[in-house]
Amino acid sequence: MILCITEKPSVGSDIAKILGATTRHDGYYEGNGYWVTWTYGHLCTLKEPADYTPLWQSWSLSYLPMIPPRFGIKLIPQNTTERQFRVIESLICKASEIINCGDAGQEGELIQRWVMQKAGCKIPVKRLWISSLTDEAIREGFSHLRPEKDLQPLYEAGLCRAIGDWILGINATRLYTLKYRGNSRKGANKSVGSSVLSVGRVQTPTLALIVKRQKEIENFVPKDTWELKTLYRDVLFSSSLKPFERPEDADKIIETISPLPLEIEDMTKKKGTEAPPRLFDLTALQVEANKKFGYSADDTLKTIQSLYEKKVATYPRVDTTYLTDDIYPKCGQILMGLKEYMPIIDPLKGRKLKKSKKVFDNSKVTDHHAIIPTGQALPTNLTERERNVFDLIAKRFICVFYPDCTFEQTTVNAKVGKYKFKATGKVILDKGWKNVYAKDSATDDSDDDSKDNKDAKDEDRIMPAFEKGESGPHKPRKVKRTSQPPKYFTEGTLLKAMETAGSQVEDEDLREALKANGIGRPSTRAAIIEILYKREYIKKVRKSIHATQAGIDLISVIKDELLKSAELTGIWENRLRMIERGDYSPAEFINQLKEMIRQITFNVLSDTSNIRI
Repeated sequence: MILCITEKPSVGSDIAKILGATTRHDGYYEGNGYWVTWTYGHLCTLKEPADYTPLWQSWSLSYLPMIPPRFGIKLIPQNTTERQFRVIESLICKASEIINCGDAGQEGELIQRWVMQKAGCKIPVKRLWISSLTDEAIREGFSHLRPEKDLQPLYEAGLCRAIGDWILGINATRLYTLKYRGNSRKGANKSVGSSVLSVGRVQTPTLALIVKRQKEIENFVPKDTWELKTLYRDVLFSSSLKPFERPEDADKIIETISPLPLEIEDMTKKKGTEAPPRLFDLTALQVEANKKFGYSADDTLKTIQSLYEKKVATYPRVDTTYLTDDIYPKCGQILMGLKEYMPIIDPLKGRKLKKSKKVFDNSKVTDHHAIIPTGQALPTNLTERERNVFDLIAKRFICVFYPDCTFEQTTVNAKVGKYKFKATGKVILDKGWKNVYAKDSATDDSDDDSKDNKDAKDEDRIMPAFEKGESGPHKPRKVKRTSQPPKYFTEGTLLKAMETAGSQVEDEDLREALKANGIGRPSTRAAIIEILYKREYIKKVRKSIHATQAGIDLISVIKDELLKSAELTGIWENRLRMIERGDYSPAEFINQLKEMIRQITFNVLSDTSNIRI
């Protein structure tokens, strides 16, 4: 018999139907030469410190750092977990072959391999690797099963991530709690608990980003400047002079140029295009759902996971915005399956679908492509949140096949005496992909900090016809500008900052380039934010994220930049990705973290400041 192990009962049921395993037993299906069973997500975890030696049960500075000679795994001590594991273990003992049907990602690989290792699996294993749960995708996946050894680097990356988090998280949490929290220095177990100072490889740099931004806001001193502008033929021209720090300096020039005519020196018209936005990876989808609907990162992840399991969206835990070339022939069929969107799909009918390198690029896809619809009919039981998130995915997919938006940019240069002025305007010639969002405000960039909203409107105005050499009276004025502090993070902007290791990036191409050094993985960032809420290191004030006093105090007491550097954490993430590709040594990664926690422990124990939180 061939044993298939899935990650959830619902997926097990779907696969069992396709394989013909229709007889239900306690914890598995049977039929047609197959057994189909499942985990409930993680059944196993890394051992706790006390599992290695009773001495580590006690929280004591003298035992730090705790580094086992060899890491081991254990069953999560829950009745349902243990019962299901016994089912899997008994089936493995009788099976001739295993097909690993876990989620096709790093965490899914780790979950399944730990279970098989714990069960003492000695039989051949193959891997089902699919990007959607449609019947067609499952059948195709079973016809192209992969050897287990192909996914060994993926497993090693997941294992390194888990061990790295154990080494830093458990040791640093005990270290900082015992050294700096109240009277817990002696290490009695009763002194810890709610007073634990939680420190982690990803959560601490993320908290540091939030605290740093909050301090920038609190310490911000606004500054007034005055810009010189003038109104001519109902068009506001801006001076080329730098803003003035004193209003009287602007007044002097206004007094000089008021009696002089404004003269048009030249005009240029330039056509431009704006390509459709990229398809969604998980982080971009979480950012957009937060921006448009206020959904938390965790809410969006749960929602897209549900859409994946309902077969209407592809695999969600992805960090690429590209599709592979083999998806292109299927796109027409996917579009035709989106019956609710026919009014905006109709303009694409009867023409060859556009194939852009910004959408289809094999070199930018490793295990899974961007999140797109599967083309399956939408079930009637979708929740409002599921419909909203699916709407984002569907419209983004549709719009990449639309033409670019084309516009004409007009620039008018003028002078008043020796002073230069300029006005710009833009006319949309063809909305192209923006027609997809004609009744949708999702593309309005209300979070753009780079421009004053009024200036943005000025740039989009339609310019009257000017002639070179014309001149006439104008109305100069000074416009006061007050510098604004940075904005508090929202969950959306925090996700962007985590993705780019704190860099402020709006450009999509640059964002793609910085992904390799982002903090955390797309699938873990939501959980990290939730941990910070749970630990009460951050709180939500309307849509904004604020650090609590506990969060501020924790970051202030951590002097070692190794633990709170977003850039360094991003480098570790890049190395994990390299391990996943087989380009970096897992042993080297773990050894570096071991050395790092030894250094951190030495530095903290050497601190004589007597600081207490």
